[in-house]
Amino acid sequence: MELAEFERVYDSFCAFHAEFAPDFGRKQWRENSDDYLQGLLVQAEERRNAENMAEVLPLSARALQRFLTDARWDDAAVTAHLQAYLAPKLTHPRAVWAVDSSGFPKQGTKSVGVARQYCGALGKVANCQVGVFLAHVGPRGRALVDKRLSLPPEWTHDPARCDAAGVPKEQQVYRSEAQLALEMLEQALGRGPLGAEWVTGDDTFGKSPELKRRGGGRRVAVRAGDPPRDAGVAAGTDR
Repeated sequence: MELAEFERVYDSFCAFHAEFAPDFGRKQWRENSDDYLQGLLVQAEERRNAENMAEVLPLSARALQRFLTDARWDDAAVTAHLQAYLAPKLTHPRAVWAVDSSGFPKQGTKSVGVARQYCGALGKVANCQVGVFLAHVGPRGRALVDKRLSLPPEWTHDPARCDAAGVPKEQQVYRSEAQLALEMLEQALGRGPLGAEWVTGDDTFGKSPELKRRGGGRRVAVRAGDPPRDAGVAAGTDR
């Protein structure tokens, strides 16, 4: 990459971070968020944990870990800010919502939501965490705009385990992947700036009666398989 191109990319990164830095509160956390975001972008390892990210940053693994565990900010507010920021950049008549889940292989038993369950990344049942994601996809670009961690029944039926892992009481209730997707979709539609007329997803979501019935009413349709032909995009799946 030429120096001028690198400087242009870096300036763009700085402008992006400056947009969201105030959401992280204290000056220390704002600065750490800058380092953490840079680490996510430049670290080549498949698993971007604090230890390997610290190898390319002027920050210790301990400081990165403290940013994730000790810093306090309003996650919902950051998500709302992101969606409002993206709205003028991505809104298009042929854009669609895309909902999908993805599994993350994980060892041990203490990480929140970890269990033996289907892991799309491996194509089989394995010890993993599962996340459900909401994306906005269209001719002007695509972006992940919300996420939820799926808690399997063996977690929600064990309050002591949830308490030990720091799961808030109000989140210790089992919700299917389709219910988590619906929650994200309804919140995004309620916020308003970012919108689309179709929701796309695989059979896990397309066959959900509740998602079809409540997915934004007349404004949104849900179906399994490919997005509408005029969307000009395709929603990926790991299932």
